[in-house]
Amino acid sequence: MKKNNKTKNDTPETGIVDLRNSIDGIDEKILALINRRLVLAKEIGRMKSERGSKVLDIARESTLIQRLKSLNEGPLSKSALHHIFAEIIAASREIQKNHSVAYLGPEATFTHIAAINYFGQSVNYVPQSTIRDIFCEVEKGACHYGVVPVENSIEGSVNYTLDLFFESDLKICAELYHPISHDLLSKSDRLDEIGIIYSHPQAFAQCRKWLQKKLPEAVLVECDSTAHAARKASDHPGSAAIASSKAAHIYNLQVTASNIEDVSRNTTRFLVIGKDDIKRTGSDKTSIMFVTSHVPGALYKALKPVAESSINMVKLESRPTKHENWSYFFFVDLEGHNEDKTVSGTIKKMKKLCLFLKCLGSYPMASEGIYGPVKK
Repeated sequence: MKKNNKTKNDTPETGIVDLRNSIDGIDEKILALINRRLVLAKEIGRMKSERGSKVLDIARESTLIQRLKSLNEGPLSKSALHHIFAEIIAASREIQKNHSVAYLGPEATFTHIAAINYFGQSVNYVPQSTIRDIFCEVEKGACHYGVVPVENSIEGSVNYTLDLFFESDLKICAELYHPISHDLLSKSDRLDEIGIIYSHPQAFAQCRKWLQKKLPEAVLVECDSTAHAARKASDHPGSAAIASSKAAHIYNLQVTASNIEDVSRNTTRFLVIGKDDIKRTGSDKTSIMFVTSHVPGALYKALKPVAESSINMVKLESRPTKHENWSYFFFVDLEGHNEDKTVSGTIKKMKKLCLFLKCLGSYPMASEGIYGPVKK
């Protein structure tokens, strides 16, 4: 007969206590290592200051996180890993020099949430009323960087952002992809008490079928942002807003209905804009814009060097120049970095075939998941 080696003190509660003690010990080691990392980051900041180098190195940060993702064997998810190390990196950045980031406000817009996911909490976030204001704040140096939406997987490009690149000398420093999930927020938990709904035009477009089915009689009022819509709903009884769940907490609303978007896996691509030239990482994207002559075959000829160089073109978009009727400029995203000989040589060839061409920047290609295109 086997002897039971357990004593009367060996209970499930004792086992939990032992595991928690082990966790406490690990947490203490993690804390010590983070503080050690910050000490090293501070010394790097001092050396950068002596050399006149910039504190934020987007290429280095992107490479660091991609390396950690490749080493991760779980159960930590990629998104959790990104959040954790984004905050650690942000704290390291802050100890060197605090940065200001402009975004499309007010607080709790999808742009704001995307910016926090990318830069972390340890950044001075400055809300702006319009996308143009974001460009202006970065151009005059009031903010180091700006975050702007550029396209949505359902509704397409944000044309106003594209148009501003034609006027601006700012560069694209990074890209990020953020999943968009819309909730109906209100003071009331009853749909039959809602007569007015506030939101951004794109949010209305992305929830069109749900609104027609559930609230066909409601008056839809467009706002500059989903967060602005939540603020208005908090001030007007009998109204609601289509916004993020984060906005519900900030504006003292409740989620009356969640995930009301018509298409799941709705994702918006955001760009980080600034004045920096971003170093090559080995997994990069280059964006250019150009204008061709208004003659047959002009676009084909301008893009021929891309095909001949076997460079993958991942985006082609046209917009009216607004300076002349039926004249267009084109946006192109190419895989590769402008420091690559093939890419730089191709762009030089294209420039000779265009009336106007400029490189908007080379930057790390966003990884898959919530920080990159979802791969099927």
